[in-house]
Amino acid sequence: VSAARRIVAASLALLLARVSCLATPVQRVALVTGASRGIGKGIAVELGRSGFAVYAVGRSSRSGRKNSQSKERILPPGSDLTVEATAEEITVAGGRGLALQCDVGDEADLERVLARVREAEGRLDVLVCSAYSTPPGALRDEFWKQGLDMWDAVNNIGLRSVYATCCAATPLMIETAARGDSTDPSVPPPLICLVSSFGGKSYTFNVAYGVGKAAVDRLAQDMSVQLRKYGVATTSLYPGLVKTEANLQMVEDGTWSDASGGLDLSMGETPSFSGRAVAALAALPGAAMLGRTGRVEVVAELADELGFTEADGSRPRSIRSLCYLLPNFVFPTVEKQAGKPVPAWIKDNVPDLLLPWSVFSSGPPPEPEQ
Repeated sequence: VSAARRIVAASLALLLARVSCLATPVQRVALVTGASRGIGKGIAVELGRSGFAVYAVGRSSRSGRKNSQSKERILPPGSDLTVEATAEEITVAGGRGLALQCDVGDEADLERVLARVREAEGRLDVLVCSAYSTPPGALRDEFWKQGLDMWDAVNNIGLRSVYATCCAATPLMIETAARGDSTDPSVPPPLICLVSSFGGKSYTFNVAYGVGKAAVDRLAQDMSVQLRKYGVATTSLYPGLVKTEANLQMVEDGTWSDASGGLDLSMGETPSFSGRAVAALAALPGAAMLGRTGRVEVVAELADELGFTEADGSRPRSIRSLCYLLPNFVFPTVEKQAGKPVPAWIKDNVPDLLLPWSVFSSGPPPEPEQ
């Protein structure tokens, strides 16, 4: 009788263990570069809010900043913009935050980071490439005057390192997809998200910047051709005008208007808004996400489609919406020429219509002072 009881007890324990494993889903894992500040930090924290284990990767650490050739932008005094601070915010938001200092311009450093993720997690569900280096000198100038210094500053980190990061991470993402239920179209696929900008579609800042962003878009598109059969999705993400720590500090210092060409940062998005866009894409079922893989996705337009908002419930407009273009470019010109303000009934009734990409891409936007 005692032997029979032991067998029954052992069987029940095994059954409960199996039920427990089934009831506890595997935590999805994300890696975000450029996660110590700005858009990268916003994305990392929002993925944490969605329950991810997030590896916050960046050069800035409480132990010091890795060597870099880029210019450091002026940041709010006393701010803790480090990978450790981001990891802590991820954990507070409900995820599992892990800080990894890394210079993505160093391939050996990248390989070290991915090896650590493989060893610790054995999977990678979302990769976000958001690292960017601020170039030296004036951002707006003629390309022959900026020369290769601007090209290298913008595209070594903004393009070459994006490609290197994807090369290092993709094998683990393919393995992650292979272990999932590829027959279930409701299961979200692994996702590679490349943070780009509207500069990929229309002239912005300078030649090197636009070429680099267009190349990032093409990288997402062409990777999708090869990765679709493995069940891995890609996307190129277009945030709008973003209220990063550095941009808000420029407003505080009185330098924002000249640097931006007079754009109204109050109409901008928070970094978290981009994070909510990535979290929404990462939650899409496999059939839906793979059906749009390789596309350019505009954060504000995704908000309309997928139903997310800023934390305060607002929903900023897309840069190619008349709601954005008219107040920032057309109305200031009209007011300057007419010497009086545009009537409120016009400003308050601008339709939220999107310029077709063919029109938006046909030339540079007008300068507010022209």
